[in-house]
Amino acid sequence: MPNTQVNGSNITAPDDVNRTGENCAIPLMNKLSSSHDLVMKTFRLLISDLCQQFNGGHPGGAIGMAAIGVALWRYVMRYAPHSPDYFNRDRFVLSNGHACLFQYTFLHLTGYKAMTLDQLKSYHSDRVDTLCPGHPEIEHEGIEVTTGPLGQGVANAVGLAMATRHLAATYNRPGFEVVSNHTWCIVGDACLQEGVALEAISLAGHLKLNNLTIIYDNNQITCDGSVDLTNTEDVNMKLQACGWNVVSIEDGSYDVQSIVAVLEQARRSQEKPTFVNVKTIIGLGSSVEGTAVAHGVAFGAEDVAAQKRAYGFDPERSFVIDNRVRAFFGDIPTRGEEQVQKWNKLIDKYSAQYPVLGSEIRRRVRGELPQDWKALIPSEFPDRPTASRVSSGLVFNPIARFINTFMVGTADLSPSVNMMWPDKIDFQSPNLKTACGINGNYSGRYIHYGVREHAMCAISNGLAAFAPNTIVPVTSSFFMFYLYAAPAVRMGALQKLQVIHVATHDSIGMGEDGPTHQPIELAALFRAMPNLLYIRPADSEETAGAWIAAIEAKNTPSIISTSRHPLPQLKQTRRDGVMSGAYILEEPANDVIADITLIGTGAELSLALAVAENLRIEKSIKTRVVSFPCQRLFENQSSEYKRSTLKRHLGIPAVVIEPYAPNGWERYADAGFCLNRFGKSLPCKEAYRYFGYETAGVASKISAYLSRIRSKELLRGEYVDL
Repeated sequence: MPNTQVNGSNITAPDDVNRTGENCAIPLMNKLSSSHDLVMKTFRLLISDLCQQFNGGHPGGAIGMAAIGVALWRYVMRYAPHSPDYFNRDRFVLSNGHACLFQYTFLHLTGYKAMTLDQLKSYHSDRVDTLCPGHPEIEHEGIEVTTGPLGQGVANAVGLAMATRHLAATYNRPGFEVVSNHTWCIVGDACLQEGVALEAISLAGHLKLNNLTIIYDNNQITCDGSVDLTNTEDVNMKLQACGWNVVSIEDGSYDVQSIVAVLEQARRSQEKPTFVNVKTIIGLGSSVEGTAVAHGVAFGAEDVAAQKRAYGFDPERSFVIDNRVRAFFGDIPTRGEEQVQKWNKLIDKYSAQYPVLGSEIRRRVRGELPQDWKALIPSEFPDRPTASRVSSGLVFNPIARFINTFMVGTADLSPSVNMMWPDKIDFQSPNLKTACGINGNYSGRYIHYGVREHAMCAISNGLAAFAPNTIVPVTSSFFMFYLYAAPAVRMGALQKLQVIHVATHDSIGMGEDGPTHQPIELAALFRAMPNLLYIRPADSEETAGAWIAAIEAKNTPSIISTSRHPLPQLKQTRRDGVMSGAYILEEPANDVIADITLIGTGAELSLALAVAENLRIEKSIKTRVVSFPCQRLFENQSSEYKRSTLKRHLGIPAVVIEPYAPNGWERYADAGFCLNRFGKSLPCKEAYRYFGYETAGVASKISAYLSRIRSKELLRGEYVDL
């Protein structure tokens, strides 16, 4: 299907759009259209004033999008400014988040109580209480997701749309569309150059997410200059090839009517997501309109005054909002509250007719799990060597099978990550029939992301952001590939979203795939990342503790880091010990003061225990062992607990054993048997042997280290690489 072009009232719906049904926005728009010119001029001058006030910011894009904003916020989008968390509201994502004044200004004009004019004027100020940071942030009223790095918002929007599709398929019944919202996402030229956005766009087209609309602010400008400096592709054809309806609007800076008509058609799409290519002029009305200069600097006082004179405004006055502009948006809060009341009545009737489903959806809206969810975790595990990736499946798959809060996905590694449960249903378009026979529907909770690790994690942030803890996304891939996904993992941590990432093949023990797949440095990155739990369990019992910690961390994402190779099942490990971050496994008998503490974590904890035994038997060195699966959980403990666990205050040196970069262990250990180089392509046992991770060799080096400590050749507190 060739893309549809729209000029004025010459509008043709895409092939798959349902043309039936009344378009309620059109009569209202016809009634209010005489106000559009004043509203858009007022909006543009507000943006210019807001940037000029502190001589900074991003005015150009927001100014060019004025007509898009009027169409979306006044006529098309369904939301409730006085009940901003209304469950069935449309979701709006500003992926080109530097244009945040676009969103902040419409939040103010449409009646969000927190976004007063005083708050709006805090943009780029030194106020610590500002609700107008340089990019939209999720904790502020009316903001669905934090969009910082370009392209993340596109993937977030795909996740939000997937959440709607899934919840609707799970709970809607004839006459009861309790979940029916639409997701709107505005993107700029730069968003469409980012890989994560294109990964997500491809998946959304495949999944036929007809409740998703991307509005492309096509001003053909990026920071360096015009887009043709780096891009000459046909964006519309690319989106069509990805399975999207595509509509172009030629006069996107002024033509509110055409934009409204197209967006209403997009809402009624039956089979595909919709891409609306809206041609705009960046910095419209300024002396630098249409150039890169309009993107990221204030226009200057003389230019702003000239804009005001050209629009018939007083150049001596700033932040002017005429009463007619206030009236234009005046009924939106009331309209929103009517939607809220209507939905509340619908959910009451639904609960009366479907009491089990009604109770379940209310519980999920509250972000709660069934109280007995821990009973689904095995209390005992087979007493044989087991890869902790297998242990992870033993722990979590019974939970995922019976608790539909969890949506589980993988980046094309289902056979390796052990995240499938019996009778699972795949999240797919119900019309898809694959060559391999793996099909599903939107009620499914197992997501095949394809080889798209970055998009997987960014989409999961959208799933998690739909409503707090209503959906808990779980991602899975090899640990090394979370380096591809790290920006999205970081954004989830920044937003306090509960996403659980299952990272398998987490050590040199993953073997023959070599140093490209052996994650030497990644643990240091994720341990340093704020508000993220990186948990590395040692066996099945600790894996149970890792899952409990991750599931109970309602405002924190987690990475559960597991092995490819089999690990001994240790009698000393405790799931409740994992919750403390670190705990004592072995102490010398009879309250004897130890000579040394060995810190073990993950796949190497069993080696630490073997080394301890060797030191005791072969060298008469009194040794204690601490399991240390999670540094951040340990940091949450009291000083007394931390001291009693490590006992460094008693003068006992500590040595950590882990084939990762040592960075960060200096806080807890005096020395480390760690790696400062990349791995080696060898089978598991040979790889450990090659790097010296064998009981006798490690014990010998630790014994020599103790001798050097006792002779004062080395000082405690000066971290030593062994």
